[in-house]
Amino acid sequence: MTTDAELVSRAVSGDEGAFRTLYRRHVDAVYRVAMILLEDRADAEDATQDAFVTAWRKLGELDLRGESALPWLATICRYTCANRLRTRGRERAHTAGEVDERTPATIDVEQHVVGAELASRIAREVAELNELDQRIFVLCVTEGFAYQSAAAELGLSHGAVRNRLSRIRGRLRESVQEGSAT
Repeated sequence: MTTDAELVSRAVSGDEGAFRTLYRRHVDAVYRVAMILLEDRADAEDATQDAFVTAWRKLGELDLRGESALPWLATICRYTCANRLRTRGRERAHTAGEVDERTPATIDVEQHVVGAELASRIAREVAELNELDQRIFVLCVTEGFAYQSAAAELGLSHGAVRNRLSRIRGRLRESVQEGSAT
């Protein structure tokens, strides 16, 4: 039987058949991890597929220390599930609340304009960031990824993502403060 290390090596060299074999070997176990975490069959199936897509993209970065790729695949799956759970929570927060009849039907135009100008200033500043910093900003700020999840997605360390995001936020704060002073 071909080892996971051999399959990974062949897949890194572009052998899609080797990756398919790796997929077939571990898909059930990865699905079980997703099912335990998500408790929804359709969501677990999607998370399993997403985990393997991520694994395919990150295969070249894998330094297989043991005989099995399953711990690495299960870790990717856990991060994928964590992201899905965060998304679920955000969606529930936006849709589960009751309508507050006391909320005025009018919009504060001044507040709306100030908010739009601020968003525009932030968007311009983010557009000036390098590609990696833009991706970190999108993952952590826009999509709500935890540092570790973003690090796994980008192939960076937790500390690198945390430090870069701190610098990005500082730069954005300066930009916002400069803009409000003018």
